[in-house]
Amino acid sequence: MPLRGFGRAWDRITIYLPVILMGLLALGTYWLARTTPTFAPSAPEAPPTHDPDYFLRGFSVKSFDAAGRLKSELRGIEARHFADTDTLEVDEPRIRSFSVEGAVVVASAKKGISNADGSQVQLIGNAVVTREPPPQLRATEPTLEIRGEFLHAFTEQERVSSNKPVTLTRGSDVFSGNSLEYDNQKRVLELVGNVHGTLQPKSTAP
Repeated sequence: MPLRGFGRAWDRITIYLPVILMGLLALGTYWLARTTPTFAPSAPEAPPTHDPDYFLRGFSVKSFDAAGRLKSELRGIEARHFADTDTLEVDEPRIRSFSVEGAVVVASAKKGISNADGSQVQLIGNAVVTREPPPQLRATEPTLEIRGEFLHAFTEQERVSSNKPVTLTRGSDVFSGNSLEYDNQKRVLELVGNVHGTLQPKSTAP
């Protein structure tokens, strides 16, 4: 008789066993949900600010073409790199650039702002750009010098532009104007605003 009563009790337990298991599973899931740590969404990456991310002092930066030929060299007392614009701000820069033909362009100023590869340099304060012709042309082609408080030099294209007054000296000839566009490859010079020029007569052999 006791065994028969135990059997009936076990039958009733087995009927409700799935319900009991589901209840325990639900309680376990609820407990896990309450105790599992949550992670806040990652904050969006802040945009870069115009602050220097590294400095250079007493430096020299050289760039070469695919054949290993030296294209340009940039020297300065101190430089600051800005990641947001990928530019280099240089104190007292001195730049040398070499064309394929052998012409040498030398530029200097109190301050310079260069792009990543040095192909464009803004020269600010007592800016000077000098172009020496290739060795095979130096006997017939004079040196060109451009001076101003602001010059924008495109070293690879051999161009110089300015929206400030400039003085240009080519040999013994001197020109000045309020703005300048000079393209050596195209042999085009444009001076605009209050233009003055002094042309010296060429000396003739006796």
